Amino acid sequence: AFGVYLPGNWPVPYGIVLVADRLSALMAVLAGAVGLAGLLYAMARWQHAGVYFHALFQLQLMGLYGAFLTADLFNLFVFFEVLLAASYGLLLHGGGQVRVRAGLHYIAINLMASLLFLIGVAVLYGVTGTLNMADMAQKLSLVPASDRGLLHAGAAILAIAFLCKAALWPLNFWLPPAYAAASAPASAIFAILTKVGVYAVLRLWTLCFPSDAGESANFGGGVLVWGGLATLAFGAIGMMASQQLGRLAGYSVIASSGTLIAAIGFDTPALSSGALFYLASSTLAGSALFLLVELMERARQVEADPPELDDGNYALPAFFDAEPPPGTNLDDDEEALFGRAIPASLAFLGLAFMVCTMVIAGLPPLSGFVGKLAMLMALLEVQDTAARVLFVLLIASGLLAVIALMRVGIQHFWTAQDRPAPRLRVVETLPIAGLLLAVVTMVWQAEAVLDYTRLTAQTLHTPSQYIDAVMGARTVPNPASHGDGP
Repeated sequence: AFGVYLPGNWPVPYGIVLVADRLSALMAVLAGAVGLAGLLYAMARWQHAGVYFHALFQLQLMGLYGAFLTADLFNLFVFFEVLLAASYGLLLHGGGQVRVRAGLHYIAINLMASLLFLIGVAVLYGVTGTLNMADMAQKLSLVPASDRGLLHAGAAILAIAFLCKAALWPLNFWLPPAYAAASAPASAIFAILTKVGVYAVLRLWTLCFPSDAGESANFGGGVLVWGGLATLAFGAIGMMASQQLGRLAGYSVIASSGTLIAAIGFDTPALSSGALFYLASSTLAGSALFLLVELMERARQVEADPPELDDGNYALPAFFDAEPPPGTNLDDDEEALFGRAIPASLAFLGLAFMVCTMVIAGLPPLSGFVGKLAMLMALLEVQDTAARVLFVLLIASGLLAVIALMRVGIQHFWTAQDRPAPRLRVVETLPIAGLLLAVVTMVWQAEAVLDYTRLTAQTLHTPSQYIDAVMGARTVPNPASHGDGP
């Protein structure tokens, strides 16, 4: 099913076209969920840390929605610039030397990527004479052999811009420091910002370079596969090397992006279906983890100030001590058997961190495992060296993620028993709980979600459906032209 809207009522391919299909609808829902969580979390204090926070946040969402819905390259560039301009302000929101330094690197890299984006669009327009993606896909087969090299050069330049935004290695060194330096709500929505580049590659590559595109069939597929594999390995190693939770979360985004890019390059509907399930799961869990970073750091650094401590009324009973204090007679002191109770705030942080760890690492029974299992089963049907490498890396990266996240968890939670617990606001915990509830719901409704991603993948790998829907859109007659006049 396709929903095609012509905002200016100009005929295709001359006017602006917005298209809602299964893929764009999935990405829009993810953007809305992550955006709502970040906005609620910001109400605790981050909205007061600088000026124009809400304006920048809404511009960010507008850019995301526009990028997912537009059907022509120029407006894709426009919406990219809108969301990037908003992300510059959100990254610097709150001030501080660390944010400014990371922000300048982020801005410089993305300005260069935007320049490449514009050059690539100009080259493709010069070769095909159109900016509408569906119309361009139709005209690619008509490009003469003498212009085929220029066509591929323009597509390669455009791909570099997208892959820079998708954090493909070696174009991703800016991401961990930038995402770690940003405020928690900004980092949460940045979790899907990287997926915009992945979306653009998936949309344009399957539309313009399918397996039946003649001389341009699967153009650049090998680069996507091996670049994705290198990115996945880099992200997994980066997680192991990270000593800070914020940087570790950034490397987890890189690992997920590499997984998706590699899966796209195989041009296999079954693999794309599992990758889309994994995309939704990893985006929600990554956003929740970025929100958790601040709360966990606060729990680690909290001082014994009565207004900031958990009063114990919400303590959850649990066996905290493995052994009673030395010299205790258990017959005389029965309370020594029970140890200390874990305050509700620390219990919530621990449980939420455990769920994020399981999803990011792909451990059963949560949604990260379902997505990875679907991809592993699809890879078994692909007789290719790269497929075997991806199979091994999916398992190995999950193991490294477990080790890295467990190490950080031990550093944050296995501390002195008399450490005071922070008081968490409801508006801070609800967004995290909501995102993790969505992850759990994906497991509960795994069959329905997999059916959706399967149909989405089939539509993507049958580009004629998208082309027919867009090119078949008709303008709405002007009612004034049929009137009798005064």
